[in-house]
Amino acid sequence: MVGSESSDSAIYSNRDTQASWKYHTATNHTWHSVSTSSHYMDWNNQPRPFKIYPDLPEQRLPTGFPSSGMSALDSLTGGASGESAELTLENLAGLLYYSAGVTKGAEGPGGRMFFRAAACTGALYHIELYLVCGDLPDLEAGVYQFGAHDFALRRLREGDFRGVLAEASAGEPSVADAPVVIVTTSVYWRNSWKYQDRAYRHCYWDSGVILANLLAMGNAYRLPLKVVASFADGPVNRLLDLDEQREVALQLVPVGRSSQPPVLPAGEVVPLGLRVEPYSRREVDYPAIREMHAASSLSSPEEASGLRGSPPPLKDRKDPEPQGTLFPLDLPPTEELPQDTIEEVIIRRGSSRRFRRESISYRQLCTMLDRATRGVDADFLEEPGAAQSPEDVPTLNQLYLIVNDVDGLPAGSYVFHRDRGALEQLQAGEMRETAGRLDLGQELASDASVNVYFLTDLNAVLERYGNRGYRMAQMEASTMGGRLYLGAYAQRLGATGLTFFDDEVTEFFSPHAEGKSVMFLVAVGRSTRRRRTA
Repeated sequence: MVGSESSDSAIYSNRDTQASWKYHTATNHTWHSVSTSSHYMDWNNQPRPFKIYPDLPEQRLPTGFPSSGMSALDSLTGGASGESAELTLENLAGLLYYSAGVTKGAEGPGGRMFFRAAACTGALYHIELYLVCGDLPDLEAGVYQFGAHDFALRRLREGDFRGVLAEASAGEPSVADAPVVIVTTSVYWRNSWKYQDRAYRHCYWDSGVILANLLAMGNAYRLPLKVVASFADGPVNRLLDLDEQREVALQLVPVGRSSQPPVLPAGEVVPLGLRVEPYSRREVDYPAIREMHAASSLSSPEEASGLRGSPPPLKDRKDPEPQGTLFPLDLPPTEELPQDTIEEVIIRRGSSRRFRRESISYRQLCTMLDRATRGVDADFLEEPGAAQSPEDVPTLNQLYLIVNDVDGLPAGSYVFHRDRGALEQLQAGEMRETAGRLDLGQELASDASVNVYFLTDLNAVLERYGNRGYRMAQMEASTMGGRLYLGAYAQRLGATGLTFFDDEVTEFFSPHAEGKSVMFLVAVGRSTRRRRTA
């Protein structure tokens, strides 16, 4: 590794948005880049999917966490309502388990594989969770790492360090008032082993689906949660004692509300130099990842404060008035909705490996679209001074669809108008072959009942937030995509995230999507098992 975050940050500026375009363009998939790539996966050097501190004692988390009793579809409807519940070690353990815990195991060619509560590109699980908390019942104040491999916490620092996060986030009230803050990070190599430079996108894809689970579980437990994306990076990384060339903080997620203000730690946050077991025999550095992260890093709390609220004026860049046929959402009555709890759905969820060419109903699709686009409770999407319902929270991304087989909706391409509660048909006709071609020739896309793409006006986002907006747009798209996952599995359907030929997708949905960039893609349908070969 070369350089450091502080030196890189001195080179790059968040407002020099050419860095985002350079990275995004360089990591776009094209037929040429995919067909000529010489990259291969060295299975003998595959990184382990866990971060392990061999010298730190573990504190096992309770596994008897409470059942919420809330249906998955209800948990996706918005923020926790009514009086907030008390934060306990049991419901904190539930949040960790149902967002990033190991829920399944299976034997694979390279040994036993462990699957987590949320999807991850390549099942490589490079996202880590940390806790920064004051004194809680049965948990002393400190900075902890969550070990998914043994469902335990390991304390990195003793004492109440929440003030570091409150200061780094420029006094963001949700951080300052929270008894515990979850911090998500990415260990680059654990994903770039397969995906190379494009793995920086996956930092936000894979943390976003975890956030979808976290927010749903917060609603179910009646614990207020919020996503905070604007903070000074350096102090947070130092607090977690991260090697910033290999692992970096992505988001802060304050949990609950406390009547006691955080105690500012006395003295300097000193390096710990804790030993971490190697992830593999050797690591390959991808400088483009580090450069993009440095370019989107914030150097001060004041810089973070300037990115809070006031979403970009996307509505000023109005989409054309609908020209195609409009299909209003047809949402089923509440009593007809599946009532499986959010915990049951998360345990059942997986990433589909094969779809049957069978239809889903229009009401099932409408339910998924409605739940996915309720708005993410995030610091960068707030309208200043506005008391917003989930439906009124702005979004950076718009949903475009290729419909292959949905009862009650003709096959074709569509754009979802959230403000109108309707789908507009852009083109009519059979498009299975096109869907497969756009999505790297994958059968999953052509066999799926519907493919849902998340596109953003990246120019407007970068103009408002600088390079930090690239992180935000990717993360918001994948959080909505994670909700789409949960909405599908709540209705006994299957879903999977796929990748795509970037510019070809935009061209396909143009002229409506002209100037927009693809952030995320989820295919939905009826799953089937692959046939075993002899």
